[in-house]
Amino acid sequence: MSDPVPDFRYEALLRPHRSLSRQGFLLLMLGASLASFAAGLAFALQGAWPVFGFFGLDLLLLYLAFRWSYRSGRQLERIEISGDRLLVTRISPRGRQQSFDFQPYWVRVGVPDPARGRHALTLSSHGRSLAIGGFLAPEERVRIGEALEDALRRYRASLAGQLT
Repeated sequence: MSDPVPDFRYEALLRPHRSLSRQGFLLLMLGASLASFAAGLAFALQGAWPVFGFFGLDLLLLYLAFRWSYRSGRQLERIEISGDRLLVTRISPRGRQQSFDFQPYWVRVGVPDPARGRHALTLSSHGRSLAIGGFLAPEERVRIGEALEDALRRYRASLAGQLT
């Protein structure tokens, strides 16, 4: 006789938040370019022409910082509960994929509690622990942790319903 597998499905997709859209970024860069050009031109007209180049360097650094931020925003974590497994798939900004497999019946969710010094959202089972959602705001980690606890509670209830 095989173990019963509950007909249960849960999926959560975690992504870093980026508040500035691509269009907003273009407008910001256009505004910064115009301001830098105007200020650089003012210095150049007063004879301090090398300052003009530093304004260009500032723009380049601003562009690179935003580019790095958008690139890190490509990372994601997918949490899936289906059948008899909880699968966490982590995709890095470079596209490298890692998977972590747990048996959902035994998984415990460590919800962040800053008052007690716990800031990470963790999944633990059989001596293994995995921190997830490190790129999320603390409030989001708490919300995701509570949603995961609820999903696991429903998973266990569906399993118990199949046994009776």
